[in-house]
Amino acid sequence: MIRLVLALIVLAAPAWTQERRPSHCIAVAQSAPGMVYLHQAGFRDPLPVFTVRIRYVSHSSFLIQGGGYSAVTDYAGFVGSADFTPDIVTMNHAHSTHFTHNPDPAIPHALRGWGLFGEGAEHHLDLGRMLVRNVPTDIRLGENGREPNGNSIFVFETEGLCIAHLGHLHHEPTDAQYAAIGRMDVVMVPVDGGYTMAVDSMINVMRRVKASVILPMHWFTDMTLERFLRGMEDDGFMIARPGTSEVEVSLRTLPERPTVVALRPALLRDDE
Repeated sequence: MIRLVLALIVLAAPAWTQERRPSHCIAVAQSAPGMVYLHQAGFRDPLPVFTVRIRYVSHSSFLIQGGGYSAVTDYAGFVGSADFTPDIVTMNHAHSTHFTHNPDPAIPHALRGWGLFGEGAEHHLDLGRMLVRNVPTDIRLGENGREPNGNSIFVFETEGLCIAHLGHLHHEPTDAQYAAIGRMDVVMVPVDGGYTMAVDSMINVMRRVKASVILPMHWFTDMTLERFLRGMEDDGFMIARPGTSEVEVSLRTLPERPTVVALRPALLRDDE
């Protein structure tokens, strides 16, 4: 009888849950006491084992390095004057500052976070020590319109960490989208308060995701950034202003209390 009940539960589940590909981030979050380790390093410097380096490059572009791979988020065709080709770039098309129609052909993997209108995109790039996947969300069009699945939240799984970039998020994710994102150890969140979502709404999202490290992005002035930081601090989050562009993270060094780390953007240069 028990076997029959279990079989009926499996058959009743949606097809996408039955066909889900492996992801260690779609699981119950585990606590990892420690602290964020901030490091003023060059992006070409070697990394300690089981560590990921995240550098805020510009606007909503971050360089993520881990597992022997490098990825740039919301790649708009330029990351600085450095002679550097990432292994992976991800893009969104809400605005031209988040994508390029002509990514460098030398980049092995250029992942567009949108497809034909309303269809979105599906990515599951497994390189062994780095997995990149996406969860589509909608974007606004004009005053009342919208494009279903026009944005992608990209998730990077490497060195045991789950790192999510919310892209140009225009609405609070649904329960199904939160489930598809899974555990988030580090999240990059747009905090402009208007072009994406209102600050209060974005803080609601941060409460729900419960990431250990929160990296603000998509802010246009320090006043905009500080408004988000004040709101997060009032809500009980820790705030760190290291004055650097980089953070190194591992499961060993995740803070016990969710912490917003306000990095300063810095383009890549060869003299680092």
